[in-house]
Amino acid sequence: MPQENNFNLSIIIPVYNEENYLNELFNQLIAYFNNDDVEVIFVNDGSTDNSKSLIENFKNTKDHKFTYKYTTLDNNSGKGRAIQEGINISTGKYILLQDADLELDTKDAFEMYKMIQSKEEIKCIFGSRYLSGKLKRNNYFFNNLVGKLNSLIFTIFFMHSLTDVHCGLKIMHREVINKINLTVNDFGIELDIASQIVRNNFFIHEYGVSYFFRTKLQGKKITWIDGLKSLYYLFKVRFIDNEKFTNISLIFSTIYMAYVGSHFGMGTGNILFIILFSIIGSIIGFNFYFFTSSLIFLFIYIGSLFGEIHTKTLSVLIFFIIGIIIARYVKKKFLNSKLSKLI
Repeated sequence: MPQENNFNLSIIIPVYNEENYLNELFNQLIAYFNNDDVEVIFVNDGSTDNSKSLIENFKNTKDHKFTYKYTTLDNNSGKGRAIQEGINISTGKYILLQDADLELDTKDAFEMYKMIQSKEEIKCIFGSRYLSGKLKRNNYFFNNLVGKLNSLIFTIFFMHSLTDVHCGLKIMHREVINKINLTVNDFGIELDIASQIVRNNFFIHEYGVSYFFRTKLQGKKITWIDGLKSLYYLFKVRFIDNEKFTNISLIFSTIYMAYVGSHFGMGTGNILFIILFSIIGSIIGFNFYFFTSSLIFLFIYIGSLFGEIHTKTLSVLIFFIIGIIIARYVKKKFLNSKLSKLI
């Protein structure tokens, strides 16, 4: 990956069979990003229509100030792979990911670019189709439902609130890009990016964007199969792609929370409590390492010492919430210390 930032902004656009939209997209890029500190990178992902020729011909246009680059994958390898190829040849301080199908407004991309430049502490902004009062058009109920459901699951798994984890419009500082190692080649790239950003302790800001859905006849490529695959990727990025310390923490917190759950209910109710507390324990294990996780367990234990049989559950819940708050505070204090892997 390039070490020097020759441009302030690199715009990466993966393309697969988008011949009907490329000319308009290129004109919009000229309208909003026509500066000599910008590079625009088109990645042709094995298109079988006229997209490749259009992308190649853009290099001959003279009415733009930005630097134009393009590369071609011989075979269709997936959106994720195209994005990885674009990142590899980019040199900008900021990386903007923009889809080629015009479902998302290039004007919103420009607004996000201005916003991330204005505040140095912001390292990452994701577009969200579910925020703001901007214009929307979306008749795909199932896609909309899956998008919101996956965003909710991501929020629970990573304790990092996102309303639209699948939105293709996002901008990141080079510092973020240098910390992550993308491996997913298809549409699961959105989950791969988000999970790795959170794991590396960057905060994802969100910005409401317009959305104009396409029908399948207009070239819509995401199907219900991709919706099912996204559930697999959610499982993968949370339960498989972990460091050693995370797995140790996962086992530790799941066991002690299952033990806590065993003290509630009777018969079938007791089993349900054990399962519920084990799930809660796994979520704790992903977000807190040994020391802070032990703090949560300590407060749960203290809560169990108060109340009678019928009020003990409430007492445990209250002290559990207190433990979470204190654990988050401690984790934030030691975030950049050498002990962060234990906290």
